[in-house]
Amino acid sequence: MKLSVVIPMYNERNTIREILECVRAVDIDKEIILVDDGSTDGTREILKGLSDNATKVVLHERNMGKGAALRTGFRNVTGDIVIIQDADLEYDPSQYPKLIQPILDGKADVVYGSRFVTGDCRRVIYFWHAIGNKFLTLLSNMFTNLNLTDMESCYKVFRREVLEKITIEENRFGFEPEITAKIAKLHVRIYETGISYSGRTYEEGKKIGWKDGISALRCIVKYNLFR
Repeated sequence: MKLSVVIPMYNERNTIREILECVRAVDIDKEIILVDDGSTDGTREILKGLSDNATKVVLHERNMGKGAALRTGFRNVTGDIVIIQDADLEYDPSQYPKLIQPILDGKADVVYGSRFVTGDCRRVIYFWHAIGNKFLTLLSNMFTNLNLTDMESCYKVFRREVLEKITIEENRFGFEPEITAKIAKLHVRIYETGISYSGRTYEEGKKIGWKDGISALRCIVKYNLFR
């Protein structure tokens, strides 16, 4: 099976080379789709030198958000399995084998990597972010009747056929509750596996904020009740 790695990014010039090196080092047949979402810090110039036969670069002319970048990335995948990879080094690509294993075993159609159910190392940071994530996951679970522990996790893995049944509407971080609601309605097999997590601070470039939490609440209600 071929893996498609979709990497959305915005102003990640300090990490893009390193994350790409880490992804390329994973010994799995794969393609990499790099989607720059209108960066203004020089990321786009770096990307021009990173494409090769297994790496495709797609550029947005303006910043539209993570959901929009993923929508673009998903349109360009050709692999059997698709995984989302952030460009900020918070998530470790060496964990791809265990993330895709439930799909390879024929058990799962979708796999979430959980930062909260894990035997791996996890950076200790931002208590209220953790509380917010757990609250949003709980609320999402109440609507979807799933028992996820980390709905907001970056690491989401899909059989490509599942993604082809879904149209992403949200442009920003509302993508997370939106896609969770939509895969729940498909009644596909969802698994979860623990992952390591090296969260970064706002000083280090973290972008998500409280307004994105409010948007997530809106999306949980919208895509579970009105779609």
